[in-house]
Amino acid sequence: MKAAYYTQTGGPEVIQYGELPRPKPKEGEVLVQVAAASLNPIDTYIRAGTVNMPRPSPYIPGCDLAGRIVEVGAGVKRFRVGDRVWGSNQGLFGRQGTFAEYAAVHEDWLYPIPPGVAEQEAAAVALVGITAHLGLFRCAQLQVGEIIFVNGGTGGVGSMVVQMAKAVGAQVITTVGSEEKAQLCRGWGADLVVNYKSEDVVEKIKTYTGGQGVHVWFETQREPDYDRMVELTRLRGRLVVIAGRQARPPFPHGPFYVKDLTLYGYAMFNASAAEQRRCAEDINRWLAEKKLRVPIGRVYKFSQAAEAHRLQEENTLQKTGTLVGKIVLVPD
Repeated sequence: MKAAYYTQTGGPEVIQYGELPRPKPKEGEVLVQVAAASLNPIDTYIRAGTVNMPRPSPYIPGCDLAGRIVEVGAGVKRFRVGDRVWGSNQGLFGRQGTFAEYAAVHEDWLYPIPPGVAEQEAAAVALVGITAHLGLFRCAQLQVGEIIFVNGGTGGVGSMVVQMAKAVGAQVITTVGSEEKAQLCRGWGADLVVNYKSEDVVEKIKTYTGGQGVHVWFETQREPDYDRMVELTRLRGRLVVIAGRQARPPFPHGPFYVKDLTLYGYAMFNASAAEQRRCAEDINRWLAEKKLRVPIGRVYKFSQAAEAHRLQEENTLQKTGTLVGKIVLVPD
């Protein structure tokens, strides 16, 4: 089979494209003919060596996939040949990734694609959708009518937070850097969209919340400003952080505890298969009901994986702002 792969860590140039053996599903696994995969920042961290995880060699990158099952291993109970499926959590903890024509995946990490949902959309929603759901509902336990703020409403996770929060009846405040992005967020139902380049984010939040602050602050930035977060979160509010592996920002211990605040940090891939399946059930329902739309910014071939990694790093690390939506890869 054709696949993108690498044998050593480094820059995007270490990624090769060529022929690798087609995997054989083991017990509990199915073989998926991959129709689409999506790229996430974690893929670039693993490739660069900044996140050290066990990897087979040659290693196929990619966490997310969508496609059709062409073979089932012994003991598989939830799926059969011909089923359309999507999933995440591949390319981690020694598992091979998804930037290939075929991927052997344990059935625990797969979910059915609802009728009417395209494979590219299902692949694009995977990691970011599950990440957003875990933070909103397992951690923050967002409730109807509560006010949530999320940084970067058109980012991978941010776009999911905006739409999922609206799906359960919350009020959403988010930031963007352009009018084009603002229109997208308003189309998804965001109640207040603030252009951080031209407007005062702090004053806008204070005015909208009547000076009380938000119930939930969902932080997607790599270097969080805890002073601002604590100031703008109301009594007994919840803070959620998901990024910034190397970050060591100052923390306002006193203001934090006197407001009875709670801080949640988590990594999606630490969640159990059962926890992630609960997320996927809601995601599938919202996809089918058209309450969840997945912005796709660029589509590359697997043979262009290095180029895709460069674009992801430009936006994640260099903050160029040239990407709106997810990067999706498809077979050549």
